[in-house]
Amino acid sequence: MKFKPEIETSSRRQNRRTTRLAAAFLVGATALLLSACGGSGNSTVASGGAGSGGSTDTGSGGGGSVSPTTTTLSGVAATGAPFAGAAVTVTDSTGTTVCSTTTAADGSYSCTLPASTAAPLVIRAVRDDQALYSVTASSATGTANVTPLTTIIVARLASDGNPASLAGTIQTTPATVTAATLQTQVDALKTALAPVLALLGQTIDPISGVFAADGSGQDKVLDALSITVRPNGSSANIEISVKTSSSDAVFVAFDSSAATIPPLPVTSTTTVATVPTPAILADLASRMTACYALPLSQRVNAGSDTGNSIGEPANVIAPVCRQLFVGNDPATYYNSGLHVGRDANNGGAFASLFRSGATGLVWDRFNVEFVRSNGDYVITYRTTDATATTDTNTLVLRLADGSLKLSGNGNAYSAAVNAYSEDRELVNTPAFSYFTTGYNINVPNVVDSNGNSIFTKVEVTSPFPNQPKLTLLPTAGLSFMAIAQNGVASGTNILRLAAVYADSGKSGNPASLDPLVYTPTQYTDATIAAVPNQGVWTVEFFHVDGRTNVVQTTRTISRAETLGEVKQRVFVQLTAGMRTEIRADSGANGYHLFGTSTVADPNNIDFSQDNNGDAWMVPTFALAPTSLSVNGRAPFGSTTAGQQGARFNDSTGLASTARKGIIYCAPQTSSDRHCSTNSLGFSEYAAGSSFNLLELSVRSPRQIIVSKKVAVYKLADPS
Repeated sequence: MKFKPEIETSSRRQNRRTTRLAAAFLVGATALLLSACGGSGNSTVASGGAGSGGSTDTGSGGGGSVSPTTTTLSGVAATGAPFAGAAVTVTDSTGTTVCSTTTAADGSYSCTLPASTAAPLVIRAVRDDQALYSVTASSATGTANVTPLTTIIVARLASDGNPASLAGTIQTTPATVTAATLQTQVDALKTALAPVLALLGQTIDPISGVFAADGSGQDKVLDALSITVRPNGSSANIEISVKTSSSDAVFVAFDSSAATIPPLPVTSTTTVATVPTPAILADLASRMTACYALPLSQRVNAGSDTGNSIGEPANVIAPVCRQLFVGNDPATYYNSGLHVGRDANNGGAFASLFRSGATGLVWDRFNVEFVRSNGDYVITYRTTDATATTDTNTLVLRLADGSLKLSGNGNAYSAAVNAYSEDRELVNTPAFSYFTTGYNINVPNVVDSNGNSIFTKVEVTSPFPNQPKLTLLPTAGLSFMAIAQNGVASGTNILRLAAVYADSGKSGNPASLDPLVYTPTQYTDATIAAVPNQGVWTVEFFHVDGRTNVVQTTRTISRAETLGEVKQRVFVQLTAGMRTEIRADSGANGYHLFGTSTVADPNNIDFSQDNNGDAWMVPTFALAPTSLSVNGRAPFGSTTAGQQGARFNDSTGLASTARKGIIYCAPQTSSDRHCSTNSLGFSEYAAGSSFNLLELSVRSPRQIIVSKKVAVYKLADPS
């Protein structure tokens, strides 16, 4: 890796010099995560989709039935909410793509099939990294809805459980899909759902039934369920759960190859949660988008429409913005210790209201995930800014007078647990690259005005039986509370359940050579697959000043993926040139060491190839990373004489279109030694600071943190 002046347009960045490195985050995936409109699942696209390998010609053959004239295939793609804007492809038994279209705002689609179309047909609807599948045994005019329920049917018909594989299977074995085999699968699904259908007073015809994505009829059933279908390489792990007003999970988990589908454990005492209709969710999305469409000075009482403003709830002045909150008053909102506003450090809830860069932010894809004990709803959503950068996260909402209002979680501190899927590439010892699965336990290290943590420790209790409490400790230089091992902070907040080498021919377990934080006994894929998506974690905060402990709970949207599921994901990749440069820079020592800087050549980290080339690429079906981070240490002896320097982590946000990025040194406290200030007054990495790990990450719609690590340290088998 070479060092040279970065290519930037701003005057400040033109004066900076950066270390050129590359870390790529592989994201997105083969796992299919499907959800009802309020449900806790999103679909992730499987590689090798329904039409892969097929032509766009309309030839006949392949042994399937052929229509004598053109016919029309139509239906609705929905997860409860309309699956709007999805790319629909229909593949026939010859592998030919006989239709390509896009779903309308209400999720509907319609295809005119050529006379040569040979049944059976596989239908796929793809939106970003999410996919839904359906199938029909006939090429005659008819209906084929595309929903999480139909995706279960397709997964059970596919020999390997991957819905994306069925189109290939029927090319060689059209008899896999007949009217009889389809009816068998539909009947099995209806039998398993019978208890909840009875509670809802509904009947369903998943594939050919006529319905609208409006919260009534069959769509009401989708609204009441959360469904995930996750291919694992040989089959698929499927979960169907019922949204209730209780934190106790009501669900079934089974393998796609199971002879029968277990019935949902619903009883007469089970109360299915009433969730807002798609229209109510769409109304909220419209109102939030309308608020952010206003210039900064109209949203808040800022002096201009450029730059950023500092303010409090009372400074939100636009009625369309104030009316987003409970009581039409931003002062009622309290979330993770924050009120609405923005301070000089960009802190505050909905600080984006006070930033000009957020003008034009579009809100959509609202899904109800679960209902809190007080009746508030936790929803997932997507935002897209003016640069087409997207983000997904969660909000807490309250239904009042027929519309949803922002209420906040009411918690004193921020604490979140997300499933975590990792592809760790050891660039200098590639045979030791590996995958891990686990949970990211994100508890920020809150500090006082002197830079000292206000916590002595934080204890976390997982929902898993027979697992000891985790202790998190504050660590100078780290922005998060780190998991303790034997009473000492580890430097990570990732609890890993299991690991496996990327090379299936390599024996052993990565944990024996790369001792990160794992559960006392690593989980098998079968054990992980049996864990419900929504697990409740308890977090207890212990204060330095001795005040009463604060106890909070947080619920996951998705369980950790099995290793088989992680290996099916499509991850971001380093460009070949960037990988070569990284090896040239770090191959000798297994780390990058910052030297003495100059004004023309400051110590920053520039993830790009020579001549400003791309550092990573985003393959088809992968999610683009939205965060770039680095882990390293301050100069030797700078923290304690004769010892390694304190750990540090720095990060920067990325536009979804970015394929390179820059990290600037950011001191955590005034005593932080990994940064220094150059003669121009800019912060840069101190001479002697080093790093050996880079990460590109993204949070999926399912709220799984998908991480591509680029490790430059070296591993070797014991001699």
